[in-house]
Amino acid sequence: MVFIPGRPVLYRNFSGGRLVHVRPCRVISDDERGLLLWLARGSAVLNLVAVDGRGVRDMTFAEWSVTERHLAPATWAGPGILMFLPAEGEHSVWFFRTDEGAFREWYVNLEEHGVRWDDGEIAGVDVVDQDLDVVAGPDRGWRWKDEDEFAERLALPEHYWVPDPDAVWAEGRRVIKKIEAGEFPFDGTWTDFRPDPAWPAPAGIPPGWERPPAL
Repeated sequence: MVFIPGRPVLYRNFSGGRLVHVRPCRVISDDERGLLLWLARGSAVLNLVAVDGRGVRDMTFAEWSVTERHLAPATWAGPGILMFLPAEGEHSVWFFRTDEGAFREWYVNLEEHGVRWDDGEIAGVDVVDQDLDVVAGPDRGWRWKDEDEFAERLALPEHYWVPDPDAVWAEGRRVIKKIEAGEFPFDGTWTDFRPDPAWPAPAGIPPGWERPPAL
């Protein structure tokens, strides 16, 4: 399944079979290297939150696991992000930018390999976030992120959706080697990307976003 450049697609994140994020993106490219998406500032998104409005980081994971939640509309308020889903690997690479649009850092989101779907009027890619991340600057200095969160959740296996933490750590170390070596996509590719200013930010989530997971 190949998505043509310019096509709107939904990047959907699931945890334990439950939909937790919906982000409408634009396809920049889709080739043998992988799928490159653009998430524009001001895009309408959906986020899973507690009914009182708190997010998962506003409480312990034990409390979150038993708290009533729902998907709430929100707006992507930060700078636009390039999101690269490689053809192989259990991660995606997000190109974080400054408010002025300059490249700031790579954010490696460790996640199960994305599964694509195409319903004709709407299409997307579904992932399962594995929480542990790696952040790398332009000098390719790197650091782990969310190790404490990862450990906290692993301590509650009855509520957590990551079956093999060793595999997650191993994937992170594999990507770190690529960062240190300056290998694609950490070789400067796309760091000078500029979106077309005429591209509108999606004002809403299209019908069909709630379709069953493709995972």
